[in-house]
Amino acid sequence: MNDRATIKNRLRRLLDPCVSLLVKAGVPPLGVTIAGLILSFAGAFAIARGELIAGGVLLIVSGVCDTLDGSLARRSGKESVFGAFIDSTIDRVAELAYFGALIMYYVSREGGGRFAVPLVVAALAGSFLTSYTRARAEGLGIDCRVGLLERPERVALLVLGLLLGRTALFVVIACLAVLTLVTTIQRIVHVHRMTSGRGTGV
Repeated sequence: MNDRATIKNRLRRLLDPCVSLLVKAGVPPLGVTIAGLILSFAGAFAIARGELIAGGVLLIVSGVCDTLDGSLARRSGKESVFGAFIDSTIDRVAELAYFGALIMYYVSREGGGRFAVPLVVAALAGSFLTSYTRARAEGLGIDCRVGLLERPERVALLVLGLLLGRTALFVVIACLAVLTLVTTIQRIVHVHRMTSGRGTGV
């Protein structure tokens, strides 16, 4: 947990000059969020066409936007509950776009991605479950930032697979399918421990 926070803080400091420029230019945080979503769609389109490296690069840039919008909101004093909500929602849309593009990519290949497509679907389901379990737990007042893979780790793994080629991408997707399931289970166990004895129903 501390290591993750340290990495995020270092990345934010690295992007501080960009944030300062955006503040001076009067760019709204939502504008950066939308730009990140557009880049995600462009990356997904590239992946569906089999342009894996281009998709990986666009995923990196959209990830930078995802970091910038939060920092920009804090620096410009425009943080809001709705902003956090729409940012998380757009993150899910972007994730769906990328996994959907991977399904299209494998289906279009010779052999129809007989093994890859089920793994992509499993990885997609696992990614959404990890996000849902955290959101549901936090809605109940329980901190749930636990488990092997949060969104930054999932994105980093996917970028790695896209940049290293087809074989590495298949391995990454298989890892995501397994590790997101493990993370979901870890969060369920965590919430069970935190709620034991509270008398809360399911």
